[in-house]
Amino acid sequence: MDFQTYFELNQLYARYARALDAADWEAWPEFFIENCVYKLQPRENHERGFPLATLAFDSKGMLKDRVYGIRETLFHDPYYQRHVVGAPLVHKVDADGRIHCEANYAVLRTRLSKESTVFNVGRTLDEVVPTPEGLKFASRLVVYDSEMIPNSLIYPI
Repeated sequence: MDFQTYFELNQLYARYARALDAADWEAWPEFFIENCVYKLQPRENHERGFPLATLAFDSKGMLKDRVYGIRETLFHDPYYQRHVVGAPLVHKVDADGRIHCEANYAVLRTRLSKESTVFNVGRTLDEVVPTPEGLKFASRLVVYDSEMIPNSLIYPI
């Protein structure tokens, strides 16, 4: 992988985190290709090969539907999120430019008038593809470490 492509990959991860931290939900699906996969899965299930995921979407349309749900139907106490994402580790680049990579992450949550707490930690297992608009996620599997999560996972990670 050349330096320019690795730089663009890092920028993809950074722009993704910034969009989520800014609650720019309409931008979230645009980080993915049309026929994408986004899953949020506990580490225990992932390591044992169990398919059960907390969230599972298999198209950009489903991501947009989730955005609609966030904006129009979900009601909860407001809070801020802050994503801290490690540098992507590239495992392989296919001949067609598909990048197989992963990165560690931590999400901090701050409720209004309260201290910040660690909300979720884990890693993402990603497949990133070149498009005319730049690099985009074809697949993003978010594997979170803790078996205990809040009773509702509202925002994407």
